Amino acid sequence: MDTSTLALPEDVSAHGHHIDSLLALSHRFDLVLAVLMLGVLALFLWRYRGPRKVAADGGTVRSRAVVMVAALTIFGVVDGTLFARSLGYLDDVLWNFEVPAGHPGTVRVEVNARQWAWEVRYAGEDGRFNTADDVVTWSDLRVPVGVPVWVQLASTDVVHGFSLPNFRVKLDAIPGRVNQTWFQAAREGTWEVACYQHCGTSHYKMRGTVTAMSPEAYAVWLREAGRQAARAYDASDAAAHWGWEWRPTP
Repeated sequence: MDTSTLALPEDVSAHGHHIDSLLALSHRFDLVLAVLMLGVLALFLWRYRGPRKVAADGGTVRSRAVVMVAALTIFGVVDGTLFARSLGYLDDVLWNFEVPAGHPGTVRVEVNARQWAWEVRYAGEDGRFNTADDVVTWSDLRVPVGVPVWVQLASTDVVHGFSLPNFRVKLDAIPGRVNQTWFQAAREGTWEVACYQHCGTSHYKMRGTVTAMSPEAYAVWLREAGRQAARAYDASDAAAHWGWEWRPTP
C-alpha cells in the first residue's frame, strides 16, 4: 500500500509546520482517547461477563458527578489545548498582517475568482493596481521564494474556495467582499491551486498552479510580463479592468 496517499500534502511554506503540528497534536489526543475508551470497554466486558439479572439503574449522585468531572476535564484539556494553540497560530501568523505590511520585498497580488478560473493581477512598475502595466495571469500564480505574498481575494459570481494545500492556505472568495491572507514559499517548485467550495457544474475545472521562483527569476518574469501587458493594454476592454485599489491592512 502506498502510504504517501494517506499523508498530508508536502509542506513548502515557511509557516506550514504550525498547522501540521496542530494536526499531529490532535491525532495524539485522538489516539490516547481511543486507547482509553477501548481499555474501559474491554475491562467492562471482562468484569461483567456471563449471564446475570439486570435492572435499570440511574446511578448515584457521586457516580454521576465523577462522570461529569471526567468529561469536563477531558474536554478542557483536549479542546482547551487545541484552542489555545490555534489562537497562537492566528495571532502569530495568519492574522499578523504586520509581517507582510512591514517587509520591503512583499509581493501583493489580487485574485479574482470566477466560474471556473482564477484571475491573478500584479501591479506593474508604477506600483498601482488596475493600470496599463498590470500583469494579469489566468490560473497561474507566480511568487518569489523567501518573501511574504499578500493575497487579496474576491469573486465575481459565486462563493469559491481559494486553496493552496502545500502552503496550508484556505480562504473564501465572496462576491462583493475582499478577503485577505498571506503566505511565504520556502523553496522553488510548482504546486496546485484548488477550489474547495462547490461552485457549479464545472467546479472540477477550477484548478491552477502556484509556482515559487527564485527572486531573480521572478523579477525578470514580472518585468517582461509588465512590458507585454503595457503594449497589449486596451482601455475599452472594461471586462479586463476588474482590479481594485489595494485595501488597507485589516
